[in-house]
Amino acid sequence: MPDETRGKSPSDRTDVLPILPLRNSVLFPASVVPINVGRPRSVRLIEEALQSERPVIGIVTQRLAETEDPGWADLYKVGTAARILKVIKLGAANYSVVLQGLSRLVLDAGTQSEPYLRARVRRLAERAARDVEVDALAINLKETARQVIELQLQPNLPKEASTMLDKITDPGALADLVASNLTVATDEKQNVLEAIDVKARLRLCLQLLTRQLEVLKVKREISSMVQEEMGKNQREYVLRQQMRAIKEELGELEADEDDLDVLRERIGDLHLPPEVDRVAKKQLSRLQSMQPSSAEFTVTRTYLDWLIELPWKHTTPDVIEIPDVRRVLDEDHYDLEKVKTRIVEYIAVRKLKKDKKGPILCFIGPPGVGKTSLGRSIARAIGRRFVRASLGGVRDEAEIRGHRRTYVGSLPGRILQAMKKTGTVNPVFLLDEVDKMGKDMRGDPASALLEVLDPEQNHVFADHYLELPYDLSQVLFIATANQADTIPDALLDRMEVIEIPGYTREDKRRISRQHLVPKQLAEHGITPERLDFADEGIDLIIDSYTREAGVRNLEREIASVCRAIAVRIASGEDVHAAADAELVKTVLGPEKYSAEMAERTPEPGIATGLTLTAAGGAIMFVEAKKMPGRARLHLTGNLGGVMKESAETALAFVRSRAHALGIAEDFLKNIDVHLHIPGGATPKDGASAGITMFTALASMLSGAPVDPRVAMTGELTLRGAVLAVGGIKEKVLAAHRAGIRRVIIPRRNERDIVEISPEIREQVELVLVNRVDEVLPIVLTEPKEPEGGRHSSVPPPT
Repeated sequence: MPDETRGKSPSDRTDVLPILPLRNSVLFPASVVPINVGRPRSVRLIEEALQSERPVIGIVTQRLAETEDPGWADLYKVGTAARILKVIKLGAANYSVVLQGLSRLVLDAGTQSEPYLRARVRRLAERAARDVEVDALAINLKETARQVIELQLQPNLPKEASTMLDKITDPGALADLVASNLTVATDEKQNVLEAIDVKARLRLCLQLLTRQLEVLKVKREISSMVQEEMGKNQREYVLRQQMRAIKEELGELEADEDDLDVLRERIGDLHLPPEVDRVAKKQLSRLQSMQPSSAEFTVTRTYLDWLIELPWKHTTPDVIEIPDVRRVLDEDHYDLEKVKTRIVEYIAVRKLKKDKKGPILCFIGPPGVGKTSLGRSIARAIGRRFVRASLGGVRDEAEIRGHRRTYVGSLPGRILQAMKKTGTVNPVFLLDEVDKMGKDMRGDPASALLEVLDPEQNHVFADHYLELPYDLSQVLFIATANQADTIPDALLDRMEVIEIPGYTREDKRRISRQHLVPKQLAEHGITPERLDFADEGIDLIIDSYTREAGVRNLEREIASVCRAIAVRIASGEDVHAAADAELVKTVLGPEKYSAEMAERTPEPGIATGLTLTAAGGAIMFVEAKKMPGRARLHLTGNLGGVMKESAETALAFVRSRAHALGIAEDFLKNIDVHLHIPGGATPKDGASAGITMFTALASMLSGAPVDPRVAMTGELTLRGAVLAVGGIKEKVLAAHRAGIRRVIIPRRNERDIVEISPEIREQVELVLVNRVDEVLPIVLTEPKEPEGGRHSSVPPPT
């Protein structure tokens, strides 16, 4: 009930009161509410206030509920003077306090902040200026409040509220009572408290109550609709059960009808997206009217099975603890820091933004470096399911988008087949060998992948079989390839390319120790006590039995050694062997590879180049010979058009610098020049052999041999400039594997040196050149007797 002094005070009164901050609530005059007090300053205030006979304190709502220790700036200016009616001690520093609101107050000035807030306040007297409009507003407010009570959906209003409304005659007290029981935001209640003018307070309270009434009416309508729908569904269920019982009695119930009931239940339980649910129910209705023996029945039934079995909403929770993700990635793979960093970055963003779309990555690197296994490791690290689709040799667009249902035996494409297999909408999806897709009259699968790998489109991916939009935006796509050249530009543009280079000798040794040897021992049932791989044995396998950028063949050779020991153990022999160099040679036989530089002796006309293949970097020998003829250039070695043009450019530049090279200017008058690159069974192309061809020609014509311990790569122009080329890291790794310790590269590739490991940079000297004139002083050794040239030495370049 309202306070008895309400409206009788002739004027406002100034007082000094302790201030108790209140959060998430507003206390109105005449209201009696319990609150919990637990903050240290508030507890101190209550304990000291209890020492008075009729303690009165100021209750002021704080602006932000999160503020733990509010100051004056954190509080509203208008609050309520309240009397403490009852205090119950709940714990050592926790009280339950019952407060009765007395009157509004305004904070004039704070007088103390410790040990609790105290302020000079102005207690506002209620102005009871009544007129016709005030009375009309009060009557309207009462009527609206009764309607809210009658709806019986407002839990905050007590059952006796209607009686209380009739007893209150003061319009201001009526507005305070209604506002205190409304379910509205704290700042809206505070606006009512700050409305000193009764007329304005009534208007504001009526506005809030009217809005609440409309909300309750809508709730009642929704509840009524739900009840009607439930009644309709229940009626249909009862009728269907009766029909089923009648057919059972007559012996007419068929197995297909039983299956249709199961399908109906499954569709109802899945809560499919609205469009999918509509299509599924429509197809089910059609199915009920078909004869089970008809071909259309089978087609429709298969389509419904696909709709039901595809994952539409089910997801697996991501592991978003970055240390755990990093640990799993490190357990499965050595090095590959770029990939690991990118996955950790994605998890960090997912931790901050839950609806972040999955990245679309493309791992490009030579075979055997762990691209495919890395996808499986990423799935394990982030707690997702893994699915793989091999696209090598795919030539039909329908492999991606599926076949239309008009064809006999039609099915969805590989994308949706894989999604059905994994059972979630957020797997790690590996698209293996995307660089080996083809195209023919049946379409271009690479073009069909554009929609799959486009974040702006794949949330509505359209499969020809399904004919419904399917959301692929949560999938983490990973594509793998050996070369980027054969991937269409539009498809490559949609992916974030991460290059995975080949491994160094030291990398392979560590991978063998940490991953390959333990894996093969476990797969062959051999304990480390039975077979211990020595460092010399592993090094011998790396150097003499494998020659690759990855570790696939290395793992095979290690498995061969394990099988040989497994045979001895299975035969009953007590084996405790060390896989040293002797055992490796015994098991694997003669060495397959030798150092490519070991048997090379300096000889004019032979230069060592570097090239990039699908298997990584490789060394390439360019051989030049001259013979009697008519100034013709012969090119052999299965060369492509670009490489042939590079040879012609190199010969033209040699002719233009003949004098500087100490060669007769008409040296081509009576000779032919033959350039050959061994390995004719392998197609070769590219411009990076330009300076190698020039060096081989200059060496052959001048009689000065090329140092076999030096390799080079770079494109040559007619002006003698050395242009940048690609694959520097892979080429330097290939030179290192071949025992070369000096590599000449274009200065414009200096930016690529940072990608080469410090270990390799320490063992291989990298020489940067701008012009081809800088190459010959580095690579040419003391000349032999020239083959028909005028001079026997090469002067320094001019």
